Amino acid sequence: MPIRTEPMTINLGPQHPSTHGVFRLRVTFDGEEILEVEPIFGYLHRGTEKLAEERNYVQIVTLTDRLDYVSSMINNQAYCIGVEKLLGVEVPLRGQYLRTITAELQRIASHLMGIGFFMQDLGTLGTPLMYCFRTRERILDLFEMLCGARVTVSYMRPGGVFADAPEDFWPALARFMEDWETEFGEIEQLILENEIVLMRCRGVSPLPLETAINCSVSGPVLRASGLAWDWRKMDPYDAYDKVEFDVPTATNGDNYDRFWVRIQEIHQSARIIRQCVEQIEPGEVRLKLPLVLRAEPGAEAYGRVEASKGELAFYLVSDGGISPYRCKIRSPSQINLTVTEHLLVGWKLADMIVTLGSLDINMGEVDR
Repeated sequence: MPIRTEPMTINLGPQHPSTHGVFRLRVTFDGEEILEVEPIFGYLHRGTEKLAEERNYVQIVTLTDRLDYVSSMINNQAYCIGVEKLLGVEVPLRGQYLRTITAELQRIASHLMGIGFFMQDLGTLGTPLMYCFRTRERILDLFEMLCGARVTVSYMRPGGVFADAPEDFWPALARFMEDWETEFGEIEQLILENEIVLMRCRGVSPLPLETAINCSVSGPVLRASGLAWDWRKMDPYDAYDKVEFDVPTATNGDNYDRFWVRIQEIHQSARIIRQCVEQIEPGEVRLKLPLVLRAEPGAEAYGRVEASKGELAFYLVSDGGISPYRCKIRSPSQINLTVTEHLLVGWKLADMIVTLGSLDINMGEVDR
């Protein structure tokens, strides 16, 4: 005979490690079953958009690093594309290839963190996460060779990249590409057919495709629900129109599919990098632009990329000054959080922790 209980509202976070940063949920439970969910964020608000309106166009690059700080290269890329559209300039071909290579290395690193921390939320106590960190560290070594920084890189600049790759970068990249399949194969073997992973993830918190579209979610969360939508294919930028790759999709949109899609995307990123290395040729890596950039008064641009977590875009408006009159960021983590109620209501407390991990959110770009 079921025991009747009174609904209880509990605050989870912002200190709880399962909430992935300074983010809290106000959840109403009936026993362990979730009845209502209210996501609350804003604790990490740093005013990035307003800060951007007080800095010149090159200085803003450093602000973009600190949005999704495990995917800073792609943040640079989205912003720089927005500025280049505003100015009406095109990046030299070698610069486009370097951007594509570094963006895909960053996608691999970001997905590794998403997978590793997702497994941590499942209670694996560190082993898969350390495997993911091991491979990510090698990518950060490559970034350090390019620009001297590992996390907040500021490598890309309006008109290209900060500097050409040093000679020893290419052999190091080749060694990484040779070794990573073995390293990543260990991660896949450890988790893909793991009985606990399958039991805890398959069929849990499915997101119907219609709901995903109506909520404007993007990236792996959308593709796990069945839609092969990727801006690298739909509206190619940099060197993506010169390489071949697939857009992995799943059908159920559940916790398992969301992390499975990220695993498949890592393989496609490696495929893109190999093609770029084969095709890249000597040449300029950055346009010779004025030290202080100015766009025409009234000019506006929307720079959009397929970031590791979904569609990342910068909307810029110029008044003719050295800073944008308006800077608005479309961050995928914030949009993807809008499906929280659809994913959690009707499930259990333990499922909630895993489902949040499957979204792979980063609060730095949620609060901005």
